[in-house]
Parts: sequence; structure tokens; C-alpha cells
Amino acid sequence: MEGVIELSVTIKDVAKLANVAPSTVSRVIADSPRISQKTKERVREAMKQLGYHPNLIARSLASQSTQAIGLVMPSSTDTFFQNPFFPSVLRGISEGAHQKHYALYMVTGKTEQEIFHDIVQMVQGSRVDGAILLYSKIEDKIVDYLKENQFPFVVIGKPHKDTEEITHVDNDNVRAAKDGTKYLLSLGHERIGFVGGNPHLVVTIERMQGYKKALEEAGLVVRQEYIIHGQFLIEGGQVAVEELMSLKEPPTALLVADDLMSLGVINKLNTMGIEVPNDISIVSFNNVLLAQVSNPPLTSIDINIFDLGFEAAKNLILKIENPKEPVKRIIIPHELVIRDSCAPFKSNDA
Repeated sequence: MEGVIELSVTIKDVAKLANVAPSTVSRVIADSPRISQKTKERVREAMKQLGYHPNLIARSLASQSTQAIGLVMPSSTDTFFQNPFFPSVLRGISEGAHQKHYALYMVTGKTEQEIFHDIVQMVQGSRVDGAILLYSKIEDKIVDYLKENQFPFVVIGKPHKDTEEITHVDNDNVRAAKDGTKYLLSLGHERIGFVGGNPHLVVTIERMQGYKKALEEAGLVVRQEYIIHGQFLIEGGQVAVEELMSLKEPPTALLVADDLMSLGVINKLNTMGIEVPNDISIVSFNNVLLAQVSNPPLTSIDINIFDLGFEAAKNLILKIENPKEPVKRIIIPHELVIRDSCAPFKSNDA
């Protein structure tokens, strides 16, 4: 009976085949910028030919690095798993992490207390090299804890406090909401409602500020009964629109802070016999696939979600690899994508 003895391939074997020093192979595995692209390609080809897979765990132990990034979700798991914003931002993070050979470690607590406990374990147990917070809210003890422990982290969104001390990737949400509201004003709408997300999230606060600024600059009074908050879910949109349309003088247009909420708004309006855009116009946020396939397709503010995630991962890794990396505020541009959910205001008196 013939047997095959498999010998494990070493860095020395790869170095010999690629005609380089073993230290060069190690640097290629670490993706060192000191090694030329040509040499990297030659070494990687030798690794492929020999079936060599670097022992990342051993490497991590040697460098005191885990080559992993912790992802901190909002406390509502419903919002995370149902809202298309999160898969889109995760794709961006994943791409940025993959380019530098970092793995992702997800914090899975269901309540704020569980999440905080997971973060403490993650930091004290040296399970990851840094963390990305996929949200920004008022009074966040996770941010305080990470700062106190001088643990590398990046926030997606604008931090509620200490903005100058925390690297964050964000849109200009005040400007974006202002642009969306101004578009509705340009169509002749004056009774414009705002359907926002959780009022404790900084993104909700900033979008509401932009909405109010646009109305004030147009010389209009901000009507508090036109401002409703809910979760970034279909149900959030349904509950909000039911309340708004029951007013004695309901709005003729809405700025809705999220596409999934907008879907709930449209569904509810349909059951009430109110047509979009003939009876009411909608400008939404995020420009995910839902916006394109809804009926009618939504006018939506594209906030380039993938780029938010990619830049967060890229800048966290820079921070991990160089503790002296300066604090940065990275603003991702937005764009109003006009579709069929808006129409010029028609007076009932006409």
C-alpha cells in the first residue's frame, strides 16, 4: 500500500522558490509598503504554487495584534437586521478590512447593557485591535469607555461630544436634509412634514436641524405637529404617517429620514387611499435598492453608504498601525436622486 507523506511548506521554501530572503516573504505577508509590487506578486505566486498559507494566529501572537476589528451595532437588533443601510455599510467595512487582511468581529448583545459588557470583554481580552461604532448617539458610555482606555476606534456619524478628539466618518446631514426640504419648497410645498428616526441618534437630530433651517430660510414657521419620530423600520413609517394624516391640516409633502421608513409611509398611504405623488410628495434618505423598486420609485438622498463603511475601516486601520495618526473628520458627499415620488403642489381650491 502506497502512502503519501505531506510535508508542511515553510517560509524558507517560499523564499527559495521566489528567490528572495525569508524576511522578504514575512514582509509580503504583512503587506509592508517597503516591498515593491513586483516582488509581492512574485512571492504570492510562489506561495500559491506551494500551497503555503501563512499562520496568521502565530503572526498575531508575535506582533501582539489580532488583525481583527470589532463592530459595534445599535442596540436595536431589529433595525440592524431589517434595514438595508447596515448590509451596505458592512460591505464597505468588509472591503476596507479585507484589503489590509483584517477580520471582523461582531458585537452581538441585544440590550445596551449587554453590548457594553461585550465591549469591555473585547477590549480587556485583547480580542480586537480596534472598533467601529456603526451609529452615534447622545450620552454613549461605550465612547467614554473606549476613550478612557485609549482604545483605537472610529465612529460612523458625528460624535455627540468631543468631536475634535474622535475620528469619524459622516455626511453633512444638516446640509443633506436642507437640500431635500428645499427641493420640496421649490415644487411649491409649504406644509412639509418630517419623519425622523430615534431622537437620541445624532443623525436624526442633524437631519431635523437641516429641515428646520430650510423652512426658516423660506420664511415659514416650523410646526411641531409636523415632526414625528419612529424606528428606522417599515412600522416606524406607518405609525408616523397615520398620525400626520389625521391632523386637521395635514402636510402636502414629507421629508423621511430613511428609505425603509418611506416604504412604510407609502404602504400606509395606499391603504388610506392617498396617492404618491398626486396627493403627497416624499423625499427620502439613503438611496438603497428599495428606493428604486418602491412604487412609485423614491426621490432619495444618496449618502454613499458603502463609502462610509470603507473609509471607517481604512482610517481605523491607519490608527491601529500608527497610534500617532491625527484625528480626522471625513465627510462623504451626498446627492439628491430625483425619481417619481414628488410632484408640484396642487391647491385643492384650484
